[in-house]
Amino acid sequence: LKMSWFWFYLPLHLLMAACLCHSIKAPTTSSQQSFNTDLFNFYHSLILADGKETTVHLLKDIPKRYYFVLEEGRGLAPFTVTVTPCDVPIEWSILVHKTSASFHGKAARGDHDTQEVSKSQKAPSMVSTIFNYKGNSVETYMGMSSHSALYMLEFLSTERDTHITVYLTTDTTSGHLYPELPMDPRIDVIGIGHTTVTLTWKHSPSVLQHRENIQYCLLVNEKHNYKSLCAAETAIRSSGMKLPPMLALSLSPYLLEPQQVMILSNSELSIINKVSSGEVRQICMGTKNTYTVPNLSPSTQYYFDVFVVNLLTNASAAYTGTFARTLEEPEPKVMELKDGKVIQVVLDGKTQKFYSLQYQARHKKIQFTLQLCHGQVRVHITKNGKTVASENISGLRYFSLKGKLLDTYLVQLRSTEESNSSVKVQVSPHFHKPLFPLLPDSLKIKSFSKLRTCNSVTIAWLGTQEESKYCVYKKRIEEDQVWVELRSADRCSGPESRHKSEKVLCKYFYNINLQRAVTTETIKGLDAGTLYLFDVYLFGPSGIPVRYHSKIVKTRKKC
Repeated sequence: LKMSWFWFYLPLHLLMAACLCHSIKAPTTSSQQSFNTDLFNFYHSLILADGKETTVHLLKDIPKRYYFVLEEGRGLAPFTVTVTPCDVPIEWSILVHKTSASFHGKAARGDHDTQEVSKSQKAPSMVSTIFNYKGNSVETYMGMSSHSALYMLEFLSTERDTHITVYLTTDTTSGHLYPELPMDPRIDVIGIGHTTVTLTWKHSPSVLQHRENIQYCLLVNEKHNYKSLCAAETAIRSSGMKLPPMLALSLSPYLLEPQQVMILSNSELSIINKVSSGEVRQICMGTKNTYTVPNLSPSTQYYFDVFVVNLLTNASAAYTGTFARTLEEPEPKVMELKDGKVIQVVLDGKTQKFYSLQYQARHKKIQFTLQLCHGQVRVHITKNGKTVASENISGLRYFSLKGKLLDTYLVQLRSTEESNSSVKVQVSPHFHKPLFPLLPDSLKIKSFSKLRTCNSVTIAWLGTQEESKYCVYKKRIEEDQVWVELRSADRCSGPESRHKSEKVLCKYFYNINLQRAVTTETIKGLDAGTLYLFDVYLFGPSGIPVRYHSKIVKTRKKC
């Protein structure tokens, strides 16, 4: 059984036969009309390559046809057709048109006269459907043929435009394009944790035979299982991202999109695609058939698909997908607050979960003090289970509360942005001994544009009615460092975190009249056309500093 170039020209002769039949207007039976229609359909089909995977694009409700020809040979010979839907379910069929040897001989010798065609036309139609399927699973048809035949494959998508892949082979001696699956292609879940799931699966026979050219790739998502790698990649692309073909499989250094993160460690390639429905991870782990998926979210259902991939052809076969739900996260431990003690809490921006602090009152009046160090934080305070305060905090915030002895207060904190946040917390019954200094109405630093020169700038800030110490620091920065400096500033850190060369001066001042409680300072010895970051630290009786909002000023380039 073999492919023959002769058959590439067969549809033309069949079409000529149908056309001549109509032109002479000879009486026809219903079977002859059906035969002519079949010939016309075969002619308007495309040739399906043998031994190659073909990508077929389908338009909604418009059938597409391909054909292939098997020539008469010795004995029975097998052929296989594998169809892989890459998105929605499709319908596809295999039709066969068996022709007589005499007709083939005439066509091969080029006898195209009307008389011979008429004889062939009188032959009964032998077109029949030998296979049909509807769905989105990878399906393979295996057939046997002992005589010359013309086969047609017809594909139809009724949901939307889509694409599929088709693989035809008549050569069963040169190996398989697709890797083989084991007799039991299921994925077993052998371990579940709060943030991990451990999977195992039986080895593919292809891995055992061609280890250097075969590898396993795992797909993890929160939506559903995929029946082919082609379907998975289509889903990722439809989420609005550009996925380089076989990115996770080829191990090539493609340029990733902004929504993609590639991690390469311990000979494993992980690609995390950020899509609207969550993360889709692609992990390739060589020929290991046991893998622990890390960094999952607690109490979340995940779907796992394993594909065995031929690295030479990029063809893949899918194991039967599975799913598992990670364990619920244990209740967070509640930290006890003690009178007067300051603690600093770092909040995870990724999970945005509440961090809990508990306090049992030993006085009727208490005061919570919170100083935001970095990021954005929301605080929720309850007394005996009832909410008494809930808001986003910025800078320094006091909560003065009244209650009874032994009332139980719960302070819950969480980051309101994706990056980590931090905050200092203190509870105290001693209102007359504040932890932080008395603050002005605003912690902004003002600069005077008209007073800028090439080597000096003048800044001003508000003070209070209480005599306090103020220290000024400067730092030279580059244009591309502005956002990073402002974003990473720790408002809880004091001058001890600064380099000694950055210190400009320290001074004391106050004014009973708040409208006049303002001070200015001219910083000299600066470079022309240069950006500087200025900070002012306010120290109170306890010695704990409060940092004003940083100010960036650029000296004049020309004077």
